[in-house]
Amino acid sequence: MFLIILGVLILIASVAFLTHDERFVKFKAGGRWVGFLFIVLGIITSCFVQINAGNIGVKSLFGNIQNEVLNSGLHFVNPLYVIEKLDVKTQNYTMSGVKNEGTIEGDDAIRVLTSDGLEVTIDLTVLYRVVSADAPKLLRETGNDYRDKIVRPITRTKIRDNAVYYQAVDLFGIKRDEFQQRIYKTIEEDFKKRGLMLEQLLVRNITLPNSVKASIESKINAEQDAKKMEFVLLKEKQEAERKRVEAQGIADYQRIINTGLTDQQLQYEQIKAMKELALSTNSKVIVMGKGGAPMIIDAK
Repeated sequence: MFLIILGVLILIASVAFLTHDERFVKFKAGGRWVGFLFIVLGIITSCFVQINAGNIGVKSLFGNIQNEVLNSGLHFVNPLYVIEKLDVKTQNYTMSGVKNEGTIEGDDAIRVLTSDGLEVTIDLTVLYRVVSADAPKLLRETGNDYRDKIVRPITRTKIRDNAVYYQAVDLFGIKRDEFQQRIYKTIEEDFKKRGLMLEQLLVRNITLPNSVKASIESKINAEQDAKKMEFVLLKEKQEAERKRVEAQGIADYQRIINTGLTDQQLQYEQIKAMKELALSTNSKVIVMGKGGAPMIIDAK
């Protein structure tokens, strides 16, 4: 289009200005040819449009956006069309409280109020893309700055609207996935109405107030102490059971000995012991005294 406009300007200059000055009359024909050449080159270049991979083109004629979408590749179009190129690859928008980590420099985290009246800070990343078939509608109703008009405000609003159904501790713990799925569904519906597809919603970090953090840490420490005490008590019970079994065994042994041994049995066991002593390598004299009490004399 630029070459066409430049060629028209050269033609006008060659007709309007060069003919009034005799010094430049000889350049009149050359100026016309140059003007025509630029117009022809402009038409040729404007007729061919290349759309790179991962992009689409939307045609606009004098501000009127056409419904036809140009996919990646080389296309032959009306030179009067203005082609608006849009990125249809996956894009991300990060809202973070850490400097230089989010899309907007500085603290861009989302601060929400929970059902128990506490303020929670949420870091979030939105993965989305433009729906090719809905790109003309998106440009017509929103424009190409859809990130600032749709992605950012809708995401922040929906997160605040849904956070009021949860307590701060629940968002940080057992209901975090439920909260993420809930906001995903509500944001997905709004995106779809406007020509965007929400691919994934990533809750990167949830920061609780310091008072709540202290309460959670105290609760965790108490739970750990309780588990430790349960282990100690279990160990003591096992030790007590072991001692009880051992004592029962000793008692059973003594009962069996007391009821099973007679005087004759004891005398027999004594004779066996004396016999083994007499057969030992040391020389000994065994004298059986009165009352069955033995006397052992070493012969060395």
